Amino acid sequence: MDNGKETEIIACDAGGTMIDMVIVDKEGNFSIGKSATTPLDQSVGYWSSLCDAYEYWKIDLERESKDILPLVESAVYAGTGMLNVLLTGTGQKVGVITQAGDEDVLLHERARQSYAGYSYQDVLHHVTHRHTDPIVPRKMVKGVTGRIDMFGMEVFPLNEAEVKDAVEDLLDQGVEAIAVCLWYCFLNPSHELSVGEIAKAIIAERRMAVRVHLSHQLAPIIREQARLNTTILNAYAAEPAREQLVKIEQRLHDNGYQRPLQIILSHGGLSNVQYPRLHEATFSGPLGGLLGALHLAPQLGINNWVCSDMGGTSFDVGLITAGEPYMLREVVFARRFFNIPTLSMDSIGAGMGQFVTVDPLSKRPLIGPGSAGAEPGPVSYNAGNEIPTVMDCALIMGILNPDNYLGGKVKLDKPKAFSAIKEQCADPLGVDPYYFAEGITQLINNTMREHIRSVLLARGFSPADYCLIGYGGAGPVHLAGYSDGLPFKGVATVPWAAGFSAFGCAAVDITHRYQKSATVVIPYGVDDDFKMFMGGMMNAAWDELEQQAMGDLKAEGLPWEKAQIKPIAYVRYGGQMEDLEVLSPVNRIRTPQDIDKLLADFDDLYSKVHAGVAQYREAGYHIFEVGLMTVLPKIKPKLIKRSLEDKQPRKDAVKGERDVFANGQWHTAAIYDMDQLRPGNAIDDIAVIEAPATTLFIPPGKHVHMDEWSLLWIT
Repeated sequence: MDNGKETEIIACDAGGTMIDMVIVDKEGNFSIGKSATTPLDQSVGYWSSLCDAYEYWKIDLERESKDILPLVESAVYAGTGMLNVLLTGTGQKVGVITQAGDEDVLLHERARQSYAGYSYQDVLHHVTHRHTDPIVPRKMVKGVTGRIDMFGMEVFPLNEAEVKDAVEDLLDQGVEAIAVCLWYCFLNPSHELSVGEIAKAIIAERRMAVRVHLSHQLAPIIREQARLNTTILNAYAAEPAREQLVKIEQRLHDNGYQRPLQIILSHGGLSNVQYPRLHEATFSGPLGGLLGALHLAPQLGINNWVCSDMGGTSFDVGLITAGEPYMLREVVFARRFFNIPTLSMDSIGAGMGQFVTVDPLSKRPLIGPGSAGAEPGPVSYNAGNEIPTVMDCALIMGILNPDNYLGGKVKLDKPKAFSAIKEQCADPLGVDPYYFAEGITQLINNTMREHIRSVLLARGFSPADYCLIGYGGAGPVHLAGYSDGLPFKGVATVPWAAGFSAFGCAAVDITHRYQKSATVVIPYGVDDDFKMFMGGMMNAAWDELEQQAMGDLKAEGLPWEKAQIKPIAYVRYGGQMEDLEVLSPVNRIRTPQDIDKLLADFDDLYSKVHAGVAQYREAGYHIFEVGLMTVLPKIKPKLIKRSLEDKQPRKDAVKGERDVFANGQWHTAAIYDMDQLRPGNAIDDIAVIEAPATTLFIPPGKHVHMDEWSLLWIT
């Protein structure tokens, strides 16, 4: 095997435009691969990106895979498979069984959901409101009689004859999956379990391959609309997405890989492709970079990060505060609420693949909302698209090298990009094409800058308390621009920025999360006996979740005895609408002091997130949800600390010079090879630093230096 590279980790981040790959050897060395996304069969793009990563180590994976892949310890995948199924409407045909009288729930929706995703102006004007088209047609929603009340007590028994009729009707309509969601099943699942047993018996009699999805097994949480949506999502999209994952896993196995393919979950955990709650992977796509920064934080001694990911389609921003990311338990996507624990990332449409046009009436330059994607790509791809993009602007300005895109595998047509920008945008405005291109670059930088500012200010934070890290294939191109004017402690990127999200996917443990609704109320100054009564309720919920976790890990072939068990409580002050996730300092509540420790940890966390003066112990404490995490540590990539060299880069790092348009005029910019820069190197003034999968642009007046961890800091 060339270069003696013994791969330890393979990690992939499949975006809407590109599939990024990172391979890591046992010494901690990285190689980055990149290939266009192949939506119809993601295993094709996955394998192409993996081969591209090995090419950097001068290894022909097609020929040597049977020698290399058996040695790999871990292959990790994050992507948008579930989202793609939901957005394209290519999921399974689903039937729903719900409470009698609630059959129209998907049509009338929850009030908040009816305007979810609307602009502020549209929220104000009800005439613009439109209900979302239900995933499941009304004729395929069946109600059954039976009632569990808010205390978990049976009020009316389940009408099993109605259940049989409902199942038969849905099967006659040709459903491929059945979603069951009954009221208060999270307190008492007996009715849902009975529906599931009856449905499975009828399905077996009819020799059909129809899965039954029970909401209390997927999202045993109050908030019925989101629980129903989550159950439908799992029924609708899980199996089509799993088919794609199985194809990737099979391709790896066919070429020598001997372990399960692992998938990133939306909460930052890890599981395998047979995970029963695959809906938890729905929003894993944008999380890789956040997980990467989370992995770097303790090594660098920097606990506050703003993570910014710019790709071809979107710009994603996430926060790490005091070493912890923000966790959402109810998310909005496609104007629907879902009970899916998800690390918080705020996204806007601001990618390098976005279309650039001019409004014919107002003569105003516009960016987006459409994007060229991987196919047909920007005008410069010369693959059929005729509308210029943000990337085409960077190309004609001289920032991008037409002969070095994706390491030279894709030759960019610079004259064609120039003609498209000139004819469609610059000429209608009567301006120079280069001036227009720079204006578009500044416009999208301003949009991203304001997005970062709004994310910070919405939580009451200042940029001065954070470092900014920019990544993604397009991130380093625009990083100096969109960070300008925000007083961050530092602004950084990494040489492997294009694969940083994939790097983050490699840096997580095998983690599962479980949640369950609870009703725990602890008034201020209450006696110890009452504390222990409430503690007993929490213990019972944790015990139930632990049994579920044990079953899942054993079913996945994972060693339960090695798992770390971490109980969680979601605590708020009395009367508040929102809570905070608090990791319990004890495994179970055994003494009143254990409750006191848990609540003291909440007080401390509340002070960090808000302010010390905002504490309100006198209001008492409410815990309406508990959770549990299981963690199995796994191999992760290591960040290597290297000795600092001279400020002046080596001669082999200098590739030459190129004219670059910036600040309204042409400059002669030095061109550097990213792979040849060494810790301690520094570059002053305008420069372009090229890597096979990304480009770092240093505009006039800016400087960059590489630290001992190989991070590049812009000042």
